[in-house]
Amino acid sequence: MTSNQDSEKLHIAIAGAGIAGLTAAITLLKHPLIEISIYEKATELKEIGASIALGPNGLRTLERLGLHDAISDEVAFRGPSNLPMIYRHWKTNEIVGNDSHENVTEYLHQTARYHRGHLHSALAKHVPSEIIHLRKQIVDVEVDPSQGVTLKFQDGSIVTADLLLGADGLHSGVRQSFVPNFELKWSGWTAFRATFDASLVESIPDLPEDSIHWWGPTNSFFSSRLGKNSFTTVGSVFGDPEDPKVLYRDVSWDEDASLQAFREIFKDWNPVVRRLTELTPNVRFYPNYSCSTYLDTWVFGDRVTLIGDAAHAHGGAHATGGSLAIDDAYTLSLALNSVFPVTSTHKPSSEEISKALRLYETIRKPHAERLLKVVHRGNNARIQKLRSGRVEPDEELRARAAKGSSTNWLHEHDVVKAFEEAVVRSRGDEVVLEAVSARL
Repeated sequence: MTSNQDSEKLHIAIAGAGIAGLTAAITLLKHPLIEISIYEKATELKEIGASIALGPNGLRTLERLGLHDAISDEVAFRGPSNLPMIYRHWKTNEIVGNDSHENVTEYLHQTARYHRGHLHSALAKHVPSEIIHLRKQIVDVEVDPSQGVTLKFQDGSIVTADLLLGADGLHSGVRQSFVPNFELKWSGWTAFRATFDASLVESIPDLPEDSIHWWGPTNSFFSSRLGKNSFTTVGSVFGDPEDPKVLYRDVSWDEDASLQAFREIFKDWNPVVRRLTELTPNVRFYPNYSCSTYLDTWVFGDRVTLIGDAAHAHGGAHATGGSLAIDDAYTLSLALNSVFPVTSTHKPSSEEISKALRLYETIRKPHAERLLKVVHRGNNARIQKLRSGRVEPDEELRARAAKGSSTNWLHEHDVVKAFEEAVVRSRGDEVVLEAVSARL
């Protein structure tokens, strides 16, 4: 397969047809002189996973893109309390804390929860099927900063593009092409996850209407309604990742898990949690992996960049992976439009492409790394507690839950404001440089 590029158009190759890649295609295709080709290694277009949440930031971005069918109550669930999360005690079931929105006035911007496949399908409807190429596993990428990018696939085919966007997730082939020593690290956290029809649990007495996170001294449990009358249960267990005998060390993503083990873990919890485990029809494993270090750069050869988990694999902490990827994609489009406005008559120069990619990185990389620092600090604290053998006293658990997650800086991040501020700063730097040059 080769690409037939219009010399006046900017041809962008996107690796990965998940939420990150589809959102990038949707926003970039709004430019009349951008052509998109998506290369997906899977044999069919579907999303693997269970539930996913979008915070106000991701929902606002999808609304800006006109994707109302991807944020409506037809596909997503919003709890009646308008609280993004409620924390309950593992044993007594009493409410011990909650998170709340700070600056969310529109109903459709309230935290929403989906079956991952439903959100993926809602986005896929807005991407022309003919630009998505399946069974395309990238094995090598070559960059010529002055000319473009060459992609080589496992099936022997080769394509070229002006720009490559790595949206190929946690185990990104694009990232690996440029950072071969990059490593993902298991945090010791493994989730038993399930999604199923909500009718299976409607008979449970006192089943909360809202999304609930029950906190225990060592493990945790989450349940929520999802859009399209779906429901999810998630049981999280934590171990020392350096312990060679720790449970679930060798399980794989989306692997069948034991219902008996799932139920045994939570057998002494409150009646609602116990009944939820009893009525959950099946579970699958989702081990938690994240990057152990930060990438030095997200831009390679001035023609390649990364978005979503490919750029900042944070392990799904704070249920923010989907919104981060969506905002990455939108920021990249804003950066490209800043050097390549929709009124352009020809594609941008190599220097303009480089400038756009660097602007994108300047805006998004520090934001993602702030989250990664929180993740690494939390993982390390949990591991140290496990190694100490100390069981968290009940009063400490309650105090911890009462504080909430303190992540509105993340979930309510204003991506447009961040972009505008970065542009102002970059223009100021250019003015300073021009003044210095004039004095030399």
